[in-house]
Amino acid sequence: MRNLFGMTLNDLEAYFLSIGEKKFKAIQVFEWLYKKRVWDIEEFSNIKKEVREQIKHDFDMTMIAIKKKQIDHLTYKYLFKLADEEYIEAVVMMHDYGISICISSQVGCNMGCAFCESGRLKKVRNLDVHEMVEQILVIEQDLDKRISHVVVMGIGEPFDNYDNVISFIKIINDPHGLSIGARHITVSTCGLIPQIYELSKLPIKINLAISFHAPTDELRSKLMPVNKVYSITPLIKAIADYLQVTSRRVTIEYVMLNNVNDSITCAKALAHLFKGMNIYINLIPYNETNHLEFKRSSKTKINAFYNELKKQGINVTIRKEFGSNIQAACGQLRGSMKK
Repeated sequence: MRNLFGMTLNDLEAYFLSIGEKKFKAIQVFEWLYKKRVWDIEEFSNIKKEVREQIKHDFDMTMIAIKKKQIDHLTYKYLFKLADEEYIEAVVMMHDYGISICISSQVGCNMGCAFCESGRLKKVRNLDVHEMVEQILVIEQDLDKRISHVVVMGIGEPFDNYDNVISFIKIINDPHGLSIGARHITVSTCGLIPQIYELSKLPIKINLAISFHAPTDELRSKLMPVNKVYSITPLIKAIADYLQVTSRRVTIEYVMLNNVNDSITCAKALAHLFKGMNIYINLIPYNETNHLEFKRSSKTKINAFYNELKKQGINVTIRKEFGSNIQAACGQLRGSMKK
């Protein structure tokens, strides 16, 4: 049975037409769900009783459940239990510009990045659309606060669940839905090139982030197996095409791993790849996990890397750290539950 929270406005319009009703009822349902936050179909007072009964017959409204919550100052880490007894995570961060959430898109991940906790437990399945939407709804209800920024960067590779992620974006961006602006929505990929080209054609111009993490094919293939399929040269070409089509700046994510990818030589090679492109590089201090072979780079090395990129004319930032006192790295909380 379909879940009502997984239906886009267009999906609901088609549904109402299929049962002989006017398609404007889709807007009424959306506004009950997302504006008024009424989740009991019986309370949809402007929809006649027989139609409410039909909706209840045709749709499920089961919500994901909070299993565990950890708090560290401005960071909240949630572990959710799904209907099939699987677990996913989301992280909420309080910023001076608003509240952001990092959501999961899959149960587990098959990308196998060497330093990433999510990949240690392989992909079980894709998340359904409603399971992504509900991460936002349930957390907003728990915190009694509205989320302003959404990042699809939690457990899973979003572009490995492309269609569901796009439907999720349509729901949260819709003015009758959660009404989160496209400029406040970011999707991160480890570099699935066909989907980068697809995203450039999407009418909703969201933000794109690329997990890059190494300036050479040799090193990137060691850290990120996806590079053996989608290597650096065609990936750079896809990014350049995306920039040309969308005129939207791309974020290049670069996790700083001690004595692995944090040398000045790496910084120079990275700068060479992106010289003149409308990107900025986000240096990420590594959140150490059970991967004992990887340690975070020192502040001295991170600053030297940053300074070299600046010297080479690259826009660069160092990510502010959140959740250092809790299991905030993607997959840590789920991994501990599975153990």
